[in-house]
Amino acid sequence: MEELVLYFSLKYEGDFQKIYKALMNKERVDEELKVELMKRVNCRYITIFSDEYPELLKQINCPPFVLYYYGDLSLLKTKTIGVVGMRNMSEYGKRATHLFVKDLVQNGYTIVSGMARGIDTVAHQNAIAYGGRTIAVLGTGIEYCYPKENRLLYEELKEHQLVLSEYPFLTAPQKRLFPFRNRIIAGLSYSILISEAKQKSGTMITAGYALEQGKDIYCIPGRFDDYQGCNELIKQGAKLVLSAQDIMEDEDYG
Repeated sequence: MEELVLYFSLKYEGDFQKIYKALMNKERVDEELKVELMKRVNCRYITIFSDEYPELLKQINCPPFVLYYYGDLSLLKTKTIGVVGMRNMSEYGKRATHLFVKDLVQNGYTIVSGMARGIDTVAHQNAIAYGGRTIAVLGTGIEYCYPKENRLLYEELKEHQLVLSEYPFLTAPQKRLFPFRNRIIAGLSYSILISEAKQKSGTMITAGYALEQGKDIYCIPGRFDDYQGCNELIKQGAKLVLSAQDIMEDEDYG
């Protein structure tokens, strides 16, 4: 079954709906195509049937059938927290992310984010800088570095941390892929920290997935005359945090 799931994932470039339909309809396998596709798999992978597949991720709606990865898969067994926020971050958002991530990794948390510009990049970089662990969930193919300016970060993550994607090979960036990817960031995380967000953004989509999955959402409050995503989430019941200690105390209490 693992090989069958991998075949359809490769054939349909990780498209969840097409893979699901192929499996449900017991679509016929093209053996020549299968051989050709299997030869192109250069990275490691696990399927939803693998022992290494994280139980936390199995519990979400539409868990990915295959995860292609580079790096240390054991990071999936650590205490994870998603850290997400704006691409066009302010200095306030950057500074807050830096301080929170520093304290979180020094207290044993693994940072999960999406390697996007802005908050995601700062989260990964500071996790590494302070000797911590971090997981990047890509919205592109596993071998496609996006954005291109993150090439050094991408290589560092591949070598010493963990990079994963449900999309194989060089699947190029597509607008529809990134919001759907965010369910995996939430799914791999026990809780989510949002540093800074617009009211309509990919970050808020991640928050929606986290709520759907029953995860705690922690928000750093923003200025009343600035980006209002975090403040809006706090009004709706997300937990206001002023330090990483607030998160750790809340999770210890829970």
